[in-house]
Amino acid sequence: MEGLELSGVTVRYGGRTALDRVDLRIAPGEHVALIGPNGSGKTTLLRALAGILRPSEGAARPAGGLTREEVAKRIAFLPQEEHWEFPFPVEEVVSCGRYAHAPGLFRESVEDHAAVDTALAAAGVAALRGRPITELSGGERRRVMLARALAQRAGALLLDEPTSALDLEHRHAVLAALRDFRGSVVLATHDLDAAAMCASRVVVLAGGRVVADGAPAAIVTEALLREVFRVDARVLRDGDRIHVVS
Repeated sequence: MEGLELSGVTVRYGGRTALDRVDLRIAPGEHVALIGPNGSGKTTLLRALAGILRPSEGAARPAGGLTREEVAKRIAFLPQEEHWEFPFPVEEVVSCGRYAHAPGLFRESVEDHAAVDTALAAAGVAALRGRPITELSGGERRRVMLARALAQRAGALLLDEPTSALDLEHRHAVLAALRDFRGSVVLATHDLDAAAMCASRVVVLAGGRVVADGAPAAIVTEALLREVFRVDARVLRDGDRIHVVS
């Protein structure tokens, strides 16, 4: 297992700078939450770490020096949105996470089947395995996408808003699965309680720059919420857990 790193990464879209000289290292097995207002650069940072986009300046490691197949064996990426036009069965969708490991096209090993079964169970969608992806609710599709990422058995999970569209029961189940994941986890989220629940470190982005970095209880404060999110809210603490009340 290896860590993830951005060194002096700048990303520009046309004339807009989405990330501005970001330095960030994620240690092997570390769980990190990215928080910040809309447009702060969270999604761009994840895409740079995953090697999906090439920085205008700087370097992303290890993704920047690997082929797409090599990246897929090391890093699983869950985007914020996906659109499915064809009614593929859920099990087939989750099996897509095994493509980088398959010995040949359309050939699945015993290990592939085991990885898919384990991922379906971990994401709580085993009962949906035969259902068409197009017939599922938004929350159900979200959990299927998580199962696909888990099926990759990569050393790092990069997730963009993994709890969006989830009800309370499945939100807690997904966060528990992420908390128990043994590899590195980097999740972008607006759910500050979720960030504190499954991450030991919070990185705060604003204007494409890292403005705070540390343990959730130390970083998520009422002063930070006013400065970065421009809201007045209370931060309640219960041991190492935090709860934000607006």
